[in-house]
Amino acid sequence: MMFSIQATAAAFITFALTCAALTAEDSIDSDYSAELPRIPPTGPSDSLEKFTVAPGFQIQLAAAEPLVTDPIALAFAADGSLFVVEMRGYSEDGDKNLGQIRKLVDTNEDGQFDQQSIYADDLSWPTAVTCFDGGIFVGAAPDIYYFKDTTGDNKADQKHVVFSGFGRGNVQGLLNSFRWGLDNRIHGATSSAGGTIRRIREDITISGENTDVLTLQGRDFSFDPRTLQITPTTGGGQHGMTFDPWGNRFVCSNSNHIQYVLFEDRYLARNPFLAAPSARVTIAADGPSADVFRGSPVEPWRIVRTRLRVGGVVPGPIEGGGTPAGYFTSATGLTIYRGNAWPKSHYGWAIVGDVGSNLIHRKRLEPNGVSFIGHRVDDQSEFVTSSDIWFRPVQFANGPDGTLYVADMYREVIEHPASLPPVIKRHLDLTSGRDRGRIYRIVPQGFRQPRIPRLDKMETTELVGLLDHPNGWHRETASRLLHERQDHLAVAELEKLVSTATRAEGRIGALYALDGLTALTADMVLSGLGDRDPHVREHAVRLSESLAQVSAKLRSKLYTMVDDAEIRVRYQVAFSLGELRGPQRNLALASILRRDRDNPQVRLAVSTSLETGAGAVLLNLVSDTDFCQSDAALDAFQQLASQIGRQQRPEDVAAVIEALITVTEDDEKITGAIIRGLDVKQDSDLAKRIAIATGERSAEFTKRLLKSAIERAADRNADSTERIGAIHTLRLGDLQACQEILVGLLDTSESPDIQLAALDVFANFDQSQVGSILLEHWPEFSPRVRARASDVVLSRNIWVSQVLDAVENNELDPGQLDHGWLRLVASSASAPLRQRAKSLLELHQTDRRSDVIESYREALDLGGDTVRGGQVFKKICATCHQLERIGNEIGPNLAAMRNRGEEAMLIGLLDPNREVNPQYLNYAVITRDGRQFAGILAAETATSVTLRRADGKTDTLLRIDIDEIRSSGLSLMPEGLEKELDKQAVADLFEYIRSVP
Repeated sequence: MMFSIQATAAAFITFALTCAALTAEDSIDSDYSAELPRIPPTGPSDSLEKFTVAPGFQIQLAAAEPLVTDPIALAFAADGSLFVVEMRGYSEDGDKNLGQIRKLVDTNEDGQFDQQSIYADDLSWPTAVTCFDGGIFVGAAPDIYYFKDTTGDNKADQKHVVFSGFGRGNVQGLLNSFRWGLDNRIHGATSSAGGTIRRIREDITISGENTDVLTLQGRDFSFDPRTLQITPTTGGGQHGMTFDPWGNRFVCSNSNHIQYVLFEDRYLARNPFLAAPSARVTIAADGPSADVFRGSPVEPWRIVRTRLRVGGVVPGPIEGGGTPAGYFTSATGLTIYRGNAWPKSHYGWAIVGDVGSNLIHRKRLEPNGVSFIGHRVDDQSEFVTSSDIWFRPVQFANGPDGTLYVADMYREVIEHPASLPPVIKRHLDLTSGRDRGRIYRIVPQGFRQPRIPRLDKMETTELVGLLDHPNGWHRETASRLLHERQDHLAVAELEKLVSTATRAEGRIGALYALDGLTALTADMVLSGLGDRDPHVREHAVRLSESLAQVSAKLRSKLYTMVDDAEIRVRYQVAFSLGELRGPQRNLALASILRRDRDNPQVRLAVSTSLETGAGAVLLNLVSDTDFCQSDAALDAFQQLASQIGRQQRPEDVAAVIEALITVTEDDEKITGAIIRGLDVKQDSDLAKRIAIATGERSAEFTKRLLKSAIERAADRNADSTERIGAIHTLRLGDLQACQEILVGLLDTSESPDIQLAALDVFANFDQSQVGSILLEHWPEFSPRVRARASDVVLSRNIWVSQVLDAVENNELDPGQLDHGWLRLVASSASAPLRQRAKSLLELHQTDRRSDVIESYREALDLGGDTVRGGQVFKKICATCHQLERIGNEIGPNLAAMRNRGEEAMLIGLLDPNREVNPQYLNYAVITRDGRQFAGILAAETATSVTLRRADGKTDTLLRIDIDEIRSSGLSLMPEGLEKELDKQAVADLFEYIRSVP
């Protein structure tokens, strides 16, 4: 069955469901060869006929086999030649070192490469390349190499390993996307395999052990190509990282096709007491896994695999709601177009491929405060589609001719080998296409080939002029060459360009080129700070960070820029002021908070700069009546006080005491926010100091605050949000004063949200009676509340021991414990607890999941009721899933389950650990004081780790407090839900899920 180019996502779903309905006697011993025909490739000369391209554009073949094979990354050299990474060992042949770097040359400048040479070979899984100093850096995990041809025969005769330690655990999650940054550094994406990176200088003798070690997990990296100094950078995408013309960073991953990186990791690192959310934000207006409109048929092996997974014959997640087509599942190669050949309106648009759907997608980016929104350009269609399933657009590159180049790996199968069951895999050839590959370029209609200049032959002064060129490749290459040459004859011309360049990109490039030559002066930065274009001002602020410490004129100008008309400039000022100290700096930060009080990103930027000075800023804002009356004031005061409470710097503590004296009798809401932020217990040393300094007024206020909180928490007629806020205030007291009310709030007559809030407060105490209280109420807890109670008792060994005692003494039914909880304890750092949990696991071995599924199969034949099913969803599933705006979006989207088939729904419900998507793995974090937290890893930054629990709440833990992080290997979703659901309830639940539009 074939599809037309105009096939829609809905048509693919219908197709896949039809195929699934044609199920025969499937088993792992069946022969599926008749259903798995090999798909023949299309020859290079015929491939162009398979494409459908958006109006106004056409796609041209720039190179094809045998000139190139398996291209997955591209880098144009200064002479216009093209270095191509060929990952010929993709899939399972990484140990055969089949990868190589090919150099392509267009000798007659007609837009088609006609000459090739093997520049470097014998590489395992190479994935990235960039040019520098006449050679190339190549990423081939676990290493980054530097190759150079010094003899002129187009084959590298020098080879050095410069870094090592990148992970190789996932062939689809290797380091990638080397990009030259405005900051004269090479940036790369670490991807999901992570790594512990060591700098290796084979060409230099280093005495002793190399201590240059960098751990990367959820973060990317950059390095200085001249000194090889490597640092972590914010990122965390999979395959694809790019900069726009203004240096903004964007990343993508398989099912999240475009994300923006809000801030740099280095700013967070200055303030170890600041817990921050993830820097990556999804910016697609149509969602991370947006619809795609492919023009190719679904591969037969995908159809068979989906059917076998739905039927439970083979394990694995069910793709795309029962079909692999219809939305992003394999987004890759995100690139911002920065050329000058396309219409000007397309400059700065985002291009991303989906290799599984054989297409290229585009997004128009629109500023949104300090972030962006990406809008779909093509309505019910794509920028480029191909009816050839071998078309695999994995990466893109802006070219010297101003067009966009496409690396087409051209493979029959693109899939992780571990995701292919043997019953299917035996009929496929995962090496098919190893001898093929294509490179295309996308050009506008009527495009005429320009002359490609030899930048490598240009004089330094000529390169300076190219920083103002309309094509991004010219600007970037000129910038790199200037940095390579370190020719100070360029300084005078660069200084002129700072103010005379016609393009804002040229003025920015001149500033950074001066910085790379260590010739940037305060006067040059001042010129940038006064530029008419906000992009230039923003970068001038960034470049002022080192010079402002020694230039009074620069500091003075910076302090005035807190009132800049553009929010992104103020945002950068908030970050950059962290490099300064003193009263004026503090006043400037307070001014930014005052103006941008409602913007959480700007408030975070200010916080990164307050490693010192939080008290002075708080005191300044407390005296501002207008600010104090704003909606954002309480959050700002609580955040500032929280940092002061953690740091306990004498000058900041003195400032917060003065602030409390100022407002205690005037504004109890502000006082409450400060007290809550400080998070100091009544009998702590800090609380006593504050009480003495305020004439006991703060202590009296805290008592009143707690008394009011107890009354409000107990008031069942009060608004639930206010009650929950009051409950959380109780953590400021001691257990003796709060125990009675907290115990009452655990009663089953209270809503689950109230019970959960009470459990959150119990978790803040360390007395043994907490464990006893929770065990007493354990049988009454609903699954949702019990899951949170499990998290609480898991956090302290004394409570874990009490739970184990109760099970061993037959006081607690082991069936009321999540099996995953025992598994977490079985990996505890405490040897006695580990052994006891393992013994209980062996003693109370639950039924095999396959047996449970079989026993519930008859539920699939029962009629379901949507009303009852909705009630089941709210009770059991809403903790981690959301439907019809009810519940929490933590786990996978259940709306897709209506197309998965009943078998898959049953497996997902009763055997959640059969094959766990890595993004839903449960992690355990152990703090230095012995507490343990569990949840999925929601975000990592330089200073903190954020876990998302099953109830949707998060725990953000500072790295300075963390002793260990480890994965449980288990899904966040618990096993054993059959204890809460009879067969009719399962039928009702499935009927409800299917009914959701």
